[in-house]
Formats: sequence, C-alpha cells, structure tokens
Amino acid sequence: MRPSGGEGLTIMNVLRLGCIGEAMIELSQDPTQPGLARIGTAGDTLNTAIYLKRSAGSAISVSYVTALGDDPHSASMLDFMAGEGLEFSATRRLAGALPGLYWITTGEAGERSFHYWRQNSAARQMFGREGNCDFSALGEMDVVYLSAISLAILPDPVRQGLIATLSDARKQRRLRVAFDSNYRPRLWESANAARKAIAAMWQITDIALPSLDDEMAVFEETSEHETAARLREACPGTGVIKRGLLGPLPLDTSVAIPDLPRIANPLDTTAAGDSFNGAFLASFLLEGDLEKAMQAGHACASKVICHRGAIIPATAQAGS
Repeated sequence: MRPSGGEGLTIMNVLRLGCIGEAMIELSQDPTQPGLARIGTAGDTLNTAIYLKRSAGSAISVSYVTALGDDPHSASMLDFMAGEGLEFSATRRLAGALPGLYWITTGEAGERSFHYWRQNSAARQMFGREGNCDFSALGEMDVVYLSAISLAILPDPVRQGLIATLSDARKQRRLRVAFDSNYRPRLWESANAARKAIAAMWQITDIALPSLDDEMAVFEETSEHETAARLREACPGTGVIKRGLLGPLPLDTSVAIPDLPRIANPLDTTAAGDSFNGAFLASFLLEGDLEKAMQAGHACASKVICHRGAIIPATAQAGS
C-alpha cells in the first residue's frame, strides 16, 4: 500500500475531478405528513460530488459524468447541478430518455429504506451502447470517483470497458481513481458479477472508501479483520473503511484510528457515507493528510445525518 499522504497526486492550480454515476429524482417521505413527499435530486456519487465541491470550493473543478433525458425533470436536474457549482459538459442528453427515481422511507432511528425505479434510466447509456462506447469524457480528468452503483447500472461489456479505460489511464497519464463499493444487490445480475467487478476496481484504486458492511456482504466475510486484511492487500493506494458509528478505519496501519464524536440520535442517514466521501476527498486531495481527511469527512457526515434528505442546505453544512 502507498503511504497515507498525497505523494502520488499531482495537485494542479485547479484539480479536475470527474464523478461517474446516476442523478435521480428523489422522493423522501415526511413522517409528520404521511401523505406528502419532498421532491429532490440525488444519487450516491452526485451527493458526493456536491459535498466535495462545497468543501473544496474553487480549488477543485468537479464534473458530473452521467446521462439524462430531454424532459423537464432532466433540465431541472442540470439547473440544480449548476447551482451547486458542478460542471456538466460530460453529461449526455438523450432524446426520449428519462432519469431514474427512488423513494426513501426512514425509520425511528433514522435508518433508511430505498425503493427504486431505474431499470430504463438514461444513465445506463452514459457511455453509449454496447459495441459503441465512448469514454473520452474522462480524458481530461486528474481524478475519477465512482462507486459500485456506477458500475452496476452499466451493461457488463460497458462496465468492463470502463474498468479497462481507468486502468490504462492510471498507467499512461497517472489518473487517480477513488472508489466506494456501495453495494445494492438488486442492481447486479448476480452476486458473483458484483464480486468480480468490485475486486477488479480495488486493484486499480488509489483512494479506497468502502463501507465495512458492504464489503463483508459482497465477499462473504465474517470479521472486520478479514475484510481489512484483504483490502490492504488488494489496493495499491490508501483510504479508509467506513464503519458507521464506530468511525473510519484507516487502511494505512501507520495512521492512528481517530477518536471522533458520535451523533446519538441521527435524523436521517441517507447520505452519511456519500457526504463523508465528499469532504474526505476534498481534504485529502488538497492536503494529502489522511487523519485530517477522516476528521473532515466525519464532521460533514455528522451534520448531514441531523437533517432530512440526501443533500442538506449549504448553509447547514457550513454552520458549526
């Protein structure tokens, strides 16, 4: 494993980062008004892109790589992304296509359940169709961030092409890859397909941001020690394992496990991991300090889980 600092990262005046994924219509139920739902825009890597941009400001240019339709909801999503300071020149617009949709319900302890309508979403064609893929949108990026959800929504030949493209770019022009194995079993054609793709990604990941429960589920492991040992062996870079209330575990064993405050009564944990990733990446890419990045990620996630919805107001994130 590479040391925890940012030695391998070429930090330009403005770092160019691309987030690959799916922007979706979010419906979140208000438990105080059972007949009403809030309509928003979200998606795991989009959430991360927004929290990253808010945290980094002008020091990092954040592009969102996806596909949307030509419908009013897609247009509203682009307006929303622009309002958050994201670049979307790498977002394709597909005639007649529609974005995906998901509905969130939250329990008394803030734990969330998701219900998806995304089988035919535009994002599945973000790199084109099988046999005619175009990954050129990634060519100008210094860093690419994606998740296992980003992979799962793609047809397998496109998925394999994306992994190969990222691998080649790391070798040829020192692209850095950040990855979160955000696991949604229903999105995959099989558990074996998920394991194969995620294992391939860990081999080319410079900044690893997995969650412990996802990794244990995908690789059928029974202990934190087993999972951590595998990731430390597999990843050529650095990163952390997110462990919920237990806090992050650094993959670099020379870095101390931070003692971070816990939130006793979270309101909504929808984007806990996504927001952690965004603030973590902003800090780590700009400063190269793993401990500071863990603190930044935890601080951001602690604010997010005290509000409803995946993307909280910028004023709430900035507040103490």
